Amino acid sequence: MPQLPLVATQFRKTCRALAGWGPGLLVMLADCDAGNVVAAAQSGAQWGIRLLPLLLALAVPLYMVQALCVRLGIVSGRGYGALVRERLGRGWAAMAAIALVVAVFSSLVTEFTGIAGIGEMYGVPRAASLSVAAALLLALVCTGSHERIDRVAMLIGLAELAFFAVAWHARPDWPRLARQAGDWPLGHPQFVYLAAALIGASFNPWMIFYQQAAIADERRTLSDDRSARIETALGAVLTQCLTGAVLVAAAASLSSHGRALGLHDVGEIAAAFFGVVGEEAGRLIFSVGVLGASLVAAIVCSLALAWGLSEVAGHRGSLQTPPYRAPWFYGIYALAVIASACLVGFQPDLVSVNVAAQVVNALLLPFVVGPLIVLAIVALPEAYRLRGAYRWAVSLCAIAVCVAGVAGAIAGWLG
Repeated sequence: MPQLPLVATQFRKTCRALAGWGPGLLVMLADCDAGNVVAAAQSGAQWGIRLLPLLLALAVPLYMVQALCVRLGIVSGRGYGALVRERLGRGWAAMAAIALVVAVFSSLVTEFTGIAGIGEMYGVPRAASLSVAAALLLALVCTGSHERIDRVAMLIGLAELAFFAVAWHARPDWPRLARQAGDWPLGHPQFVYLAAALIGASFNPWMIFYQQAAIADERRTLSDDRSARIETALGAVLTQCLTGAVLVAAAASLSSHGRALGLHDVGEIAAAFFGVVGEEAGRLIFSVGVLGASLVAAIVCSLALAWGLSEVAGHRGSLQTPPYRAPWFYGIYALAVIASACLVGFQPDLVSVNVAAQVVNALLLPFVVGPLIVLAIVALPEAYRLRGAYRWAVSLCAIAVCVAGVAGAIAGWLG
Protein backbone atom coordinates (compact mmCIF):
# COMPACT_ATOMS: atom_id res chain seq x y z
CA MET A 1 0.00 0.00 0.00
CA PRO A 2 2.67 2.59 0.86
CA GLN A 3 3.93 2.12 -2.70
CA LEU A 4 0.69 3.39 -4.29
CA PRO A 5 1.36 7.14 -3.92
CA LEU A 6 4.82 6.64 -5.41
CA VAL A 7 3.37 4.68 -8.32
CA ALA A 8 0.68 7.31 -8.86
CA THR A 9 3.28 10.08 -8.82
CA GLN A 10 5.46 8.23 -11.32
CA PHE A 11 2.42 7.58 -13.53
CA ARG A 12 1.54 11.29 -13.58
CA LYS A 13 5.15 12.17 -14.46
CA THR A 14 5.13 9.64 -17.28
CA CYS A 15 1.83 11.00 -18.62
CA ARG A 16 3.16 14.55 -18.55
CA ALA A 17 6.29 13.44 -20.41
CA LEU A 18 4.25 11.65 -23.09
CA ALA A 19 1.95 14.66 -23.43
CA GLY A 20 5.02 16.78 -24.13
CA TRP A 21 6.14 14.61 -27.01
CA GLY A 22 6.09 16.36 -30.34
CA PRO A 23 9.17 17.42 -32.37
CA GLY A 24 11.09 14.15 -32.17
CA LEU A 25 8.23 11.84 -33.08
CA LEU A 26 6.74 14.30 -35.55
CA VAL A 27 9.97 14.80 -37.49
CA MET A 28 10.36 11.03 -37.77
CA LEU A 29 6.81 10.52 -39.05
CA ALA A 30 7.54 13.26 -41.56
CA ASP A 31 10.72 11.44 -42.55
CA CYS A 32 8.61 8.50 -43.78
CA ASP A 33 7.18 10.71 -46.51
CA ALA A 34 6.04 10.12 -50.09
CA GLY A 35 9.62 10.16 -51.33
CA ASN A 36 10.61 7.61 -48.72
CA VAL A 37 7.69 5.35 -49.67
CA VAL A 38 8.51 5.56 -53.38
CA ALA A 39 12.25 4.93 -52.86
CA ALA A 40 11.48 1.91 -50.67
CA ALA A 41 8.92 0.54 -53.13
CA GLN A 42 11.33 0.96 -56.03
CA SER A 43 14.08 -0.78 -54.03
CA GLY A 44 11.82 -3.69 -53.12
CA ALA A 45 10.49 -4.06 -56.67
CA GLN A 46 13.95 -4.07 -58.26
CA TRP A 47 16.09 -5.79 -55.64
CA GLY A 48 13.81 -7.67 -53.25
CA ILE A 49 14.89 -7.19 -49.64
CA ARG A 50 18.60 -6.79 -50.41
CA LEU A 51 18.51 -3.19 -49.16
CA LEU A 52 16.37 -3.92 -46.07
CA PRO A 53 19.37 -4.50 -43.72
CA LEU A 54 20.83 -1.13 -44.72
CA LEU A 55 17.48 0.56 -44.21
CA LEU A 56 17.03 -0.83 -40.69
CA ALA A 57 20.66 -0.21 -39.70
CA LEU A 58 20.25 3.49 -40.56
CA ALA A 59 18.02 3.88 -37.48
CA VAL A 60 21.17 4.08 -35.31
CA PRO A 61 22.95 7.00 -37.03
CA LEU A 62 19.56 8.65 -37.57
CA TYR A 63 18.99 8.69 -33.82
CA MET A 64 22.54 9.91 -33.17
CA VAL A 65 22.17 12.86 -35.52
CA GLN A 66 18.73 13.93 -34.29
CA ALA A 67 19.75 13.48 -30.63
CA LEU A 68 22.41 16.14 -31.23
CA CYS A 69 19.59 18.48 -32.28
CA VAL A 70 17.88 17.74 -28.95
CA ARG A 71 21.05 18.50 -27.00
CA LEU A 72 21.82 21.71 -28.89
CA GLY A 73 18.24 22.97 -28.80
CA ILE A 74 17.78 22.40 -25.08
CA VAL A 75 21.16 23.64 -23.85
CA SER A 76 21.65 26.60 -26.21
CA GLY A 77 18.01 27.58 -26.64
CA ARG A 78 18.84 28.38 -30.27
CA GLY A 79 17.77 26.84 -33.56
CA TYR A 80 20.29 25.24 -35.91
CA GLY A 81 20.37 28.15 -38.37
CA ALA A 82 20.88 30.76 -35.66
CA LEU A 83 23.60 28.73 -33.96
CA VAL A 84 25.50 28.17 -37.21
CA ARG A 85 25.37 31.90 -38.00
CA GLU A 86 26.53 32.89 -34.50
CA ARG A 87 29.28 30.30 -33.99
CA LEU A 88 30.50 29.32 -37.48
CA GLY A 89 29.88 32.54 -39.41
CA ARG A 90 27.69 33.77 -42.23
CA GLY A 91 29.49 31.69 -44.87
CA TRP A 92 28.54 28.39 -43.26
CA ALA A 93 25.09 29.78 -42.49
CA ALA A 94 24.58 30.65 -46.16
CA MET A 95 25.74 27.18 -47.25
CA ALA A 96 23.39 25.52 -44.76
CA ALA A 97 20.55 27.76 -45.95
CA ILE A 98 21.15 26.79 -49.60
CA ALA A 99 21.15 23.10 -48.67
CA LEU A 100 17.92 23.64 -46.73
CA VAL A 101 16.16 25.41 -49.62
CA VAL A 102 17.11 22.70 -52.13
CA ALA A 103 16.11 19.88 -49.76
CA VAL A 104 12.81 21.45 -48.75
CA PHE A 105 11.63 22.30 -52.25
CA SER A 106 12.60 18.88 -53.60
CA SER A 107 10.72 17.28 -50.70
CA LEU A 108 7.67 19.53 -51.05
CA VAL A 109 7.38 18.75 -54.73
CA THR A 110 7.39 15.02 -53.93
CA GLU A 111 4.79 15.48 -51.16
CA PHE A 112 2.39 17.40 -53.40
CA THR A 113 3.01 14.98 -56.24
CA GLY A 114 2.02 12.16 -53.91
CA ILE A 115 -1.14 14.02 -52.89
CA ALA A 116 -2.02 14.73 -56.52
CA GLY A 117 -1.36 11.12 -57.49
CA ILE A 118 -3.71 9.82 -54.80
CA GLY A 119 -6.38 12.28 -55.87
CA GLU A 120 -6.12 11.15 -59.47
CA MET A 121 -6.55 7.52 -58.38
CA TYR A 122 -10.03 8.54 -57.19
CA GLY A 123 -10.79 10.78 -60.15
CA VAL A 124 -10.14 14.07 -58.32
CA PRO A 125 -8.57 16.71 -60.61
CA ARG A 126 -5.03 17.65 -59.71
CA ALA A 127 -5.91 21.33 -59.29
CA ALA A 128 -8.60 20.48 -56.74
CA SER A 129 -6.51 18.11 -54.61
CA LEU A 130 -3.53 20.48 -54.57
CA SER A 131 -5.68 23.51 -53.70
CA VAL A 132 -7.36 21.72 -50.79
CA ALA A 133 -4.03 20.40 -49.46
CA ALA A 134 -2.34 23.81 -49.69
CA ALA A 135 -5.29 25.55 -48.00
CA LEU A 136 -5.28 22.98 -45.20
CA LEU A 137 -1.55 23.41 -44.59
CA LEU A 138 -1.78 27.21 -44.55
CA ALA A 139 -4.81 27.25 -42.23
CA LEU A 140 -3.28 24.78 -39.76
CA VAL A 141 -0.02 26.68 -39.27
CA CYS A 142 -1.30 30.25 -39.52
CA THR A 143 -4.11 29.69 -36.98
CA GLY A 144 -2.58 27.07 -34.69
CA SER A 145 -0.30 26.81 -31.67
CA HIS A 146 2.67 24.48 -31.30
CA GLU A 147 0.57 22.02 -29.33
CA ARG A 148 -2.29 21.96 -31.83
CA ILE A 149 0.03 21.60 -34.83
CA ASP A 150 1.96 18.78 -33.15
CA ARG A 151 -1.21 16.89 -32.20
CA VAL A 152 -2.94 17.29 -35.56
CA ALA A 153 0.20 16.40 -37.51
CA MET A 154 0.89 13.31 -35.39
CA LEU A 155 -2.74 12.21 -35.70
CA ILE A 156 -2.46 12.49 -39.49
CA GLY A 157 0.91 10.76 -39.42
CA LEU A 158 -0.45 7.74 -37.56
CA ALA A 159 -2.16 6.82 -40.84
CA GLU A 160 1.28 5.60 -41.90
CA LEU A 161 0.83 2.61 -39.58
CA ALA A 162 -1.31 1.18 -42.39
CA PHE A 163 1.95 0.15 -44.06
CA PHE A 164 2.53 -2.43 -41.32
CA ALA A 165 -0.78 -4.08 -42.20
CA VAL A 166 0.30 -4.44 -45.81
CA ALA A 167 3.66 -6.00 -44.92
CA TRP A 168 1.89 -8.40 -42.52
CA HIS A 169 -0.62 -9.53 -45.15
CA ALA A 170 1.98 -9.78 -47.91
CA ARG A 171 3.11 -13.16 -46.52
CA PRO A 172 6.58 -12.90 -48.09
CA ASP A 173 8.48 -16.00 -49.12
CA TRP A 174 11.03 -15.48 -46.36
CA PRO A 175 13.44 -18.28 -47.38
CA ARG A 176 13.73 -16.75 -50.88
CA LEU A 177 14.00 -13.22 -49.52
CA ALA A 178 16.56 -14.31 -46.92
CA ARG A 179 18.81 -15.57 -49.70
CA GLN A 180 18.59 -12.13 -51.29
CA ALA A 181 19.63 -10.35 -48.07
CA GLY A 182 23.19 -11.61 -48.33
CA ASP A 183 23.54 -10.86 -52.02
CA TRP A 184 24.65 -7.25 -52.49
CA PRO A 185 25.49 -6.44 -56.13
CA LEU A 186 27.67 -3.45 -55.24
CA GLY A 187 29.01 -3.33 -58.78
CA HIS A 188 25.57 -2.55 -60.21
CA PRO A 189 25.05 1.23 -60.62
CA GLN A 190 21.28 1.08 -60.05
CA PHE A 191 21.72 -0.84 -56.79
CA VAL A 192 24.14 1.66 -55.25
CA TYR A 193 22.02 4.53 -56.62
CA LEU A 194 18.97 3.19 -54.76
CA ALA A 195 21.11 2.67 -51.66
CA ALA A 196 22.02 6.37 -51.85
CA ALA A 197 18.33 7.21 -52.29
CA LEU A 198 17.43 5.29 -49.13
CA ILE A 199 20.18 7.10 -47.22
CA GLY A 200 18.91 10.46 -48.47
CA ALA A 201 15.34 9.46 -47.66
CA SER A 202 16.35 8.62 -44.08
CA PHE A 203 18.42 11.79 -43.52
CA ASN A 204 16.50 14.78 -44.84
CA PRO A 205 18.52 17.96 -44.07
CA TRP A 206 15.34 19.79 -43.03
CA MET A 207 14.89 17.33 -40.14
CA ILE A 208 17.87 18.88 -38.36
CA PHE A 209 16.58 22.43 -38.81
CA TYR A 210 13.08 21.47 -37.71
CA GLN A 211 13.76 19.47 -34.56
CA GLN A 212 16.32 21.84 -33.07
CA ALA A 213 14.26 24.94 -33.88
CA ALA A 214 11.05 23.35 -32.53
CA ILE A 215 12.74 22.35 -29.26
CA ALA A 216 14.20 25.84 -28.85
CA ASP A 217 10.87 27.46 -29.79
CA GLU A 218 9.03 25.36 -27.19
CA ARG A 219 11.65 26.40 -24.60
CA ARG A 220 12.44 22.84 -23.57
CA THR A 221 14.66 22.56 -20.48
CA LEU A 222 17.19 20.02 -19.21
CA SER A 223 14.39 18.23 -17.37
CA ASP A 224 12.92 17.40 -20.79
CA ASP A 225 16.16 15.98 -22.19
CA ARG A 226 15.59 12.30 -21.34
CA SER A 227 12.01 12.30 -22.60
CA ALA A 228 13.03 14.06 -25.83
CA ARG A 229 15.81 11.55 -26.48
CA ILE A 230 13.52 8.58 -25.84
CA GLU A 231 10.95 10.10 -28.19
CA THR A 232 13.62 10.57 -30.84
CA ALA A 233 14.90 7.01 -30.47
CA LEU A 234 11.43 5.50 -30.77
CA GLY A 235 10.71 7.73 -33.74
CA ALA A 236 13.92 6.64 -35.51
CA VAL A 237 13.04 2.97 -35.10
CA LEU A 238 9.41 3.56 -36.12
CA THR A 239 10.18 5.46 -39.33
CA GLN A 240 12.75 2.90 -40.52
CA CYS A 241 10.37 0.03 -39.74
CA LEU A 242 7.53 1.77 -41.60
CA THR A 243 9.76 2.27 -44.64
CA GLY A 244 10.94 -1.31 -44.31
CA ALA A 245 7.32 -2.49 -44.35
CA VAL A 246 6.80 -0.78 -47.71
CA LEU A 247 9.98 -2.35 -49.06
CA VAL A 248 8.94 -5.83 -47.89
CA ALA A 249 5.44 -5.46 -49.38
CA ALA A 250 6.90 -4.37 -52.72
CA ALA A 251 9.50 -7.15 -52.64
CA ALA A 252 6.84 -9.78 -51.93
CA SER A 253 4.34 -8.49 -54.49
CA LEU A 254 6.40 -7.00 -57.31
CA SER A 255 9.91 -8.44 -57.20
CA SER A 256 10.36 -11.38 -59.52
CA HIS A 257 12.89 -14.19 -59.31
CA GLY A 258 16.17 -12.70 -60.40
CA ARG A 259 14.55 -10.06 -62.64
CA ALA A 260 14.67 -6.35 -61.82
CA LEU A 261 11.29 -4.67 -62.08
CA GLY A 262 11.25 -0.87 -62.20
CA LEU A 263 8.25 1.22 -61.20
CA HIS A 264 7.07 4.18 -63.26
CA ASP A 265 3.97 5.62 -61.58
CA VAL A 266 1.86 5.66 -58.42
CA GLY A 267 -0.53 3.09 -59.81
CA GLU A 268 2.24 0.49 -60.07
CA ILE A 269 3.22 1.09 -56.44
CA ALA A 270 -0.40 0.81 -55.37
CA ALA A 271 -0.56 -2.51 -57.22
CA ALA A 272 1.72 -3.98 -54.57
CA PHE A 273 -0.96 -3.18 -52.03
CA PHE A 274 -3.81 -4.42 -54.26
CA GLY A 275 -2.21 -7.82 -54.61
CA VAL A 276 -1.88 -8.22 -50.86
CA VAL A 277 -5.29 -7.20 -49.48
CA GLY A 278 -7.50 -6.79 -52.54
CA GLU A 279 -8.00 -3.83 -54.85
CA GLU A 280 -10.40 -1.71 -52.79
CA ALA A 281 -8.69 -2.29 -49.43
CA GLY A 282 -5.27 -1.95 -51.04
CA ARG A 283 -6.17 1.36 -52.66
CA LEU A 284 -7.55 2.66 -49.34
CA ILE A 285 -4.52 1.58 -47.28
CA PHE A 286 -2.10 2.98 -49.82
CA SER A 287 -4.02 6.26 -50.09
CA VAL A 288 -4.33 6.78 -46.34
CA GLY A 289 -0.67 5.98 -45.73
CA VAL A 290 0.71 8.19 -48.49
CA LEU A 291 -1.64 11.10 -47.74
CA GLY A 292 -0.74 10.99 -44.05
CA ALA A 293 2.97 10.83 -44.83
CA SER A 294 2.79 13.61 -47.43
CA LEU A 295 0.80 16.05 -45.31
CA VAL A 296 2.97 15.61 -42.21
CA ALA A 297 6.17 15.96 -44.23
CA ALA A 298 4.83 19.07 -45.98
CA ILE A 299 4.09 20.69 -42.60
CA VAL A 300 7.45 19.80 -41.10
CA CYS A 301 9.73 20.66 -44.03
CA SER A 302 7.90 23.95 -44.72
CA LEU A 303 8.28 24.96 -41.08
CA ALA A 304 11.93 23.88 -41.19
CA LEU A 305 12.48 26.23 -44.14
CA ALA A 306 10.68 29.10 -42.40
CA TRP A 307 12.64 28.63 -39.19
CA GLY A 308 15.97 28.04 -40.92
CA LEU A 309 15.87 31.05 -43.25
CA SER A 310 14.49 33.31 -40.52
CA GLU A 311 17.31 32.28 -38.18
CA VAL A 312 20.04 32.66 -40.80
CA ALA A 313 18.72 36.13 -41.75
CA GLY A 314 18.33 37.16 -38.11
CA HIS A 315 14.54 37.60 -38.24
CA ARG A 316 12.01 36.60 -35.63
CA GLY A 317 10.41 33.23 -36.29
CA SER A 318 8.10 31.40 -33.90
CA LEU A 319 4.83 29.51 -33.87
CA GLN A 320 4.17 31.24 -30.56
CA THR A 321 3.90 34.56 -32.43
CA PRO A 322 0.88 35.59 -34.56
CA PRO A 323 1.49 36.10 -38.30
CA TYR A 324 1.27 39.90 -38.21
CA ARG A 325 4.22 40.00 -35.78
CA ALA A 326 6.39 37.52 -37.71
CA PRO A 327 5.69 38.22 -41.40
CA TRP A 328 9.06 36.87 -42.58
CA PHE A 329 8.52 33.51 -40.89
CA TYR A 330 4.93 32.96 -42.02
CA GLY A 331 5.64 34.48 -45.43
CA ILE A 332 8.38 31.94 -46.16
CA TYR A 333 6.10 29.12 -45.03
CA ALA A 334 3.22 30.28 -47.25
CA LEU A 335 5.49 30.88 -50.25
CA ALA A 336 7.02 27.40 -49.96
CA VAL A 337 3.61 25.70 -49.79
CA ILE A 338 2.00 27.67 -52.62
CA ALA A 339 5.01 27.57 -54.98
CA SER A 340 5.48 23.82 -54.54
CA ALA A 341 1.80 23.09 -55.10
CA CYS A 342 1.92 25.12 -58.32
CA LEU A 343 5.08 23.37 -59.56
CA VAL A 344 3.49 19.95 -59.18
CA GLY A 345 1.00 20.88 -61.90
CA PHE A 346 3.88 20.49 -64.35
CA GLN A 347 5.40 17.29 -62.90
CA PRO A 348 4.19 14.07 -64.55
CA ASP A 349 6.64 11.39 -63.30
CA LEU A 350 6.38 10.66 -59.58
CA VAL A 351 8.77 7.75 -59.24
CA SER A 352 11.91 9.05 -60.95
CA VAL A 353 11.56 12.51 -59.40
CA ASN A 354 11.06 11.08 -55.91
CA VAL A 355 14.10 8.81 -56.12
CA ALA A 356 16.26 11.62 -57.56
CA ALA A 357 15.13 13.96 -54.74
CA GLN A 358 16.29 11.46 -52.12
CA VAL A 359 19.68 11.13 -53.84
CA VAL A 360 20.01 14.94 -53.75
CA ASN A 361 19.39 14.78 -49.98
CA ALA A 362 22.28 12.31 -49.66
CA LEU A 363 24.58 14.75 -51.50
CA LEU A 364 23.50 17.64 -49.25
CA LEU A 365 23.96 15.69 -46.02
CA PRO A 366 27.65 16.53 -45.37
CA PHE A 367 26.90 20.27 -45.53
CA VAL A 368 24.36 19.98 -42.71
CA VAL A 369 25.58 17.12 -40.51
CA GLY A 370 29.20 18.34 -40.49
CA PRO A 371 28.40 21.72 -38.89
CA LEU A 372 25.95 20.00 -36.51
CA ILE A 373 28.72 17.81 -35.07
CA VAL A 374 31.11 20.77 -34.87
CA LEU A 375 28.48 22.77 -32.97
CA ALA A 376 27.93 19.90 -30.53
CA ILE A 377 31.68 19.95 -29.80
CA VAL A 378 32.39 23.70 -29.57
CA ALA A 379 29.12 25.60 -29.01
CA LEU A 380 27.99 24.14 -25.69
CA PRO A 381 29.20 24.47 -22.10
CA GLU A 382 31.88 21.89 -21.23
CA ALA A 383 29.52 19.62 -19.30
CA TYR A 384 27.18 19.18 -22.28
CA ARG A 385 29.63 18.95 -25.17
CA LEU A 386 29.93 15.91 -27.41
CA ARG A 387 33.11 14.22 -26.19
CA GLY A 388 34.90 10.96 -25.52
CA ALA A 389 34.08 7.65 -27.16
CA TYR A 390 30.56 8.76 -28.07
CA ARG A 391 31.93 11.71 -30.05
CA TRP A 392 34.04 9.30 -32.11
CA ALA A 393 31.09 6.94 -32.57
CA VAL A 394 28.82 9.74 -33.81
CA SER A 395 31.51 11.20 -36.06
CA LEU A 396 32.44 7.86 -37.63
CA CYS A 397 28.78 6.91 -38.21
CA ALA A 398 28.09 10.29 -39.81
CA ILE A 399 31.18 10.03 -42.04
CA ALA A 400 30.26 6.49 -43.12
CA VAL A 401 26.70 7.52 -44.01
CA CYS A 402 27.82 10.64 -45.89
CA VAL A 403 30.52 8.80 -47.86
CA ALA A 404 28.13 5.95 -48.74
CA GLY A 405 25.44 8.38 -49.87
CA VAL A 406 27.74 10.52 -52.01
CA ALA A 407 29.57 7.52 -53.50
CA GLY A 408 26.28 5.78 -54.34
CA ALA A 409 24.90 8.89 -56.00
CA ILE A 410 28.02 9.43 -58.12
CA ALA A 411 28.31 5.74 -59.08
CA GLY A 412 24.63 5.64 -60.03
CA TRP A 413 24.87 8.73 -62.22
CA LEU A 414 28.11 7.66 -63.90
CA GLY A 415 26.77 4.14 -64.45
